[in-house]
Amino acid sequence: MTETLVLYYSRHGHVAAMADYIARGVLSVAGATVRLRTVPPWGAPADAIPDDGPPFVTKEDLRECAALALGSPTRFGNMAAPMKAFWDSTTDLWLSGALIDKPAAVFTASASLHGGQESTLLTMMLPLLHHGMVIVGLPYSEPALLSTTTGGTPYGPSHVAGANDERPLSPAERELCAALGQRLARLAARLKV
Repeated sequence: MTETLVLYYSRHGHVAAMADYIARGVLSVAGATVRLRTVPPWGAPADAIPDDGPPFVTKEDLRECAALALGSPTRFGNMAAPMKAFWDSTTDLWLSGALIDKPAAVFTASASLHGGQESTLLTMMLPLLHHGMVIVGLPYSEPALLSTTTGGTPYGPSHVAGANDERPLSPAERELCAALGQRLARLAARLKV
């Protein structure tokens, strides 16, 4: 059994919906399990209990996972502050090498097609690279990557939510999220750190 941690921050529910499709992709792989976690909103204590949705992440979740899918909305071309604050607290994991050689992938959502999705995905990779994780993207063998007119990049799945957060995930976006989950689960089984 290999467990993939799907860790995300979602302000309006779009990144949470993407996390759900990534989790479905993970679970479609034999022997794979998934753990959904989120980070506390800005200013909330890390040991608080969320009103709904998955529990807040702990460092033990990272130590115990075999793979990681990391998601955040786009904030000026970068991950949201609550997610960044969590990663800024992981120095002890970095010092111990707890995440070295584990596969990791990233996903994001923004209001517009040109809202900084690719830069957000790239900057989300930086702490993962510092932790020694193996970055996993989406290969162009995924048909939805070539046909999408909404979100989706080789760096990871993305979603265009619309200026008023009115757009649900498109079929291509859902497909790419599931494909990423499958790829992570397969690689985690192969690498088995």
